[in-house]
Amino acid sequence: MAPSIIFSLLSLLLVPTSGYVQPPEEGFISGVISDKGLDYAKELLIEKGIASIVMLQLPEIENSAQVPFVGNAKVVLSDITIKDVLVNSSSVKTGESGVVVAVSGATANLSIRWRYSVSSWLIPIGISDSGNASVEVTGMQVGLTVNLRNQEGSLKLTLLDYGCYVGDLSIKLDGGASWLYQLLVDAFEGNIASAVEEAISEKIREGIENIDNLLQSIPKQISLDKTSALNVSFVGNPVLSNSSIAIAINGLFTGKNEASVLQGYQKGLKISSACGGLPKMIKLSIHENVFKSASLVYYYAGKMQLIIDELPDQAILNTAEWRFIVPQLYKRYPNDDMQLNISVSATPFIQVTYQHVAATIFVDITINVLEDGEVIPVACISVEISALCSVEIVGNNISGRLKLQNFSTYLKWSKIGKLHMNLIQSLMSSVLKTVILPYLNFKLNRGFPLPIIDGFGFQNANILYTQPWIAVCSDVFLEDYYYLGQHSAYAS
Repeated sequence: MAPSIIFSLLSLLLVPTSGYVQPPEEGFISGVISDKGLDYAKELLIEKGIASIVMLQLPEIENSAQVPFVGNAKVVLSDITIKDVLVNSSSVKTGESGVVVAVSGATANLSIRWRYSVSSWLIPIGISDSGNASVEVTGMQVGLTVNLRNQEGSLKLTLLDYGCYVGDLSIKLDGGASWLYQLLVDAFEGNIASAVEEAISEKIREGIENIDNLLQSIPKQISLDKTSALNVSFVGNPVLSNSSIAIAINGLFTGKNEASVLQGYQKGLKISSACGGLPKMIKLSIHENVFKSASLVYYYAGKMQLIIDELPDQAILNTAEWRFIVPQLYKRYPNDDMQLNISVSATPFIQVTYQHVAATIFVDITINVLEDGEVIPVACISVEISALCSVEIVGNNISGRLKLQNFSTYLKWSKIGKLHMNLIQSLMSSVLKTVILPYLNFKLNRGFPLPIIDGFGFQNANILYTQPWIAVCSDVFLEDYYYLGQHSAYAS
């Protein structure tokens, strides 16, 4: 089978279908596949498997037999081509022995060109003929068993068992004598069956080998921007049980060429596979430490700061607007332009609750006066922001949007004397709503990619909150099939 066939299946077989799963140690992202997802993967596997077999040409077969009253007949079968395959029933199961995919009761139709020559002392000149034949193969069974192991952060795919078995053959000649028909049945039935079995078995072996190479080549780190990368290396060995596979990845943000900055994951935590009664194909669970690691990386890289010299209400950035709120500022710097240097002063506190993602952000707003080309810091106001973040799935990315709950301010330092913070509160509120939150939401809206194989997409995704995890319950689709209108056959 072509490499994409089994890879499509493995990209969906992520984590178990019922109850709880014990994730491998240090895995911050793991997931679930439901019976609906398994059925989709199986049907996709079969569909693409058939596509790789149809028009497959088998090796030429040559045989001879002694025909009464005719002599020695030499028959050659060439251009043996599998024209189509129909599957009666199929199944996919997982267990301690591995992942088992089986097809039973399949039929296949072959086209064949035949030619023969006969020579004997009765017919010294010899005779020959050629023509076509069709073969129907019934009772065909195909199966394979694979196993997955972690090999230095990558998945190692091993083919444990595989094969193809042909039940019966029905041969129909176009032309030829009755004796030739019987010769084909008697002398070639086993040869044709063996050729089909060997060709399909070889396709399975080649496909697994290619997919193993592909799995080994998957990067262990996804570069997100100039600052951060996402560690997507596998942790622990996949855990196989009845109808389930458990796989987890590290999932933490890191600085470029740096190790993970966050440790201390609570080992032994059980992850529910339930999707709130929703019949979804997969469930991806993301630990709050993933978001914490992102905030740590950007904070220590000095990327959580912003200088504001333009606002929708530009008057705020002139000391004249502050003359009644901070008279001493206007008195010392009359009618001067200003800028605000906004920086996150500590790593944000992020927590997943049972209803939302709560965030506490600590911001220092330094007030600068621009005088004769010089930037003069005059005061610094610290703001503690409490916000709720709603999580969304945009394409194959997870993104968020902050909504302000409340905030508090205090004066951190001042070169212009004591400030009346109750009067400054309204200005700070305007800055928060028009600058800081829109800026943070712009960054959050970019999101980060969820670990799904290229070519697949999320569809009808729902978000569930289960402290300390966020779960994405979703159907998936193969994008090429979806746009060709073929996805509907698997979505029901």
